[in-house]
Amino acid sequence: MDLLRTAANPWGQDMLIGVSWDLMYAAIIVSVVYLIGHAVWIKTRPAKEHVVTGDVDVPAGLPERIPRHSVAARVFHWTMSASMLVLLATAFVPVLGLQFPWVTIHWIAGVVLTATIVYHVIHTIGWQDFWAMFQIGFDEGIAFLKHILSPKDPAPKAGKYPFDHRMFHHVLVVVGLGVIATGLLMFVRIDTPLWNPNPYLLADSTWGVIYVMHGLFGVSLIFFTAAHIYFALRPEKLWITWSMIRGWIDREHYLAHHDPAKWVVTEGTPPVVTGGTPPAASGAVTDASVSLPREAE
Repeated sequence: MDLLRTAANPWGQDMLIGVSWDLMYAAIIVSVVYLIGHAVWIKTRPAKEHVVTGDVDVPAGLPERIPRHSVAARVFHWTMSASMLVLLATAFVPVLGLQFPWVTIHWIAGVVLTATIVYHVIHTIGWQDFWAMFQIGFDEGIAFLKHILSPKDPAPKAGKYPFDHRMFHHVLVVVGLGVIATGLLMFVRIDTPLWNPNPYLLADSTWGVIYVMHGLFGVSLIFFTAAHIYFALRPEKLWITWSMIRGWIDREHYLAHHDPAKWVVTEGTPPVVTGGTPPAASGAVTDASVSLPREAE
């Protein structure tokens, strides 16, 4: 299997022009094998789920519906998701022989993706707790690993963001910023209404490295996108997916999967957090495991 594609320049020198299309097929195969393997593993594994019983200490003022994602966060998520799917389709479907004006559609989707990421960063810094998703949580990670290795160990109850969600987010930050940075550099070579193309901004050898990096990030997104869709559609995860549609989770799922001491939710009165500072306004949704955010994401 070839890993890279090369082509001769006008002087007869072999220059990098991108990753091999074999990597696309490899990513698809790896994705299918992983998803089938995970489904079989879950089916044969006696997983121990959180169960809400009458002995659970329900925090005072806990509403029936717990806000989890604001309208702004949901609009960002679905806009980003749509642009990502368009980018993947326009990047790899033409390889299969289907011809359409994919370059124009691809760069427009890239601009949309970049704009949504910029908006998301500004939104989280200005209206949310920017670092809430970036907490590592080593103790929680060890407990989560124990749960994976042995179903006898229950999965740790998390704050607003479970450990595996945070880790997936970290990986996507690296891959997403990588594909955006390299894509923006490649953007200057495309003829658009915004400017005339400038293929001589960088040396051919440098362009080759950028093409390869962009291709590697893009190929990896095949796997991450497939995995994200798969887990979003799993029956035991649908309550999380619905929260990204309607913006809230019910009290039962909150108590079953989240630690009220880490994600403090109140209705009408400020929460009291041991060792923390209460929020300025009442009715806030907070994640006490990190700090007190200003808006529910």
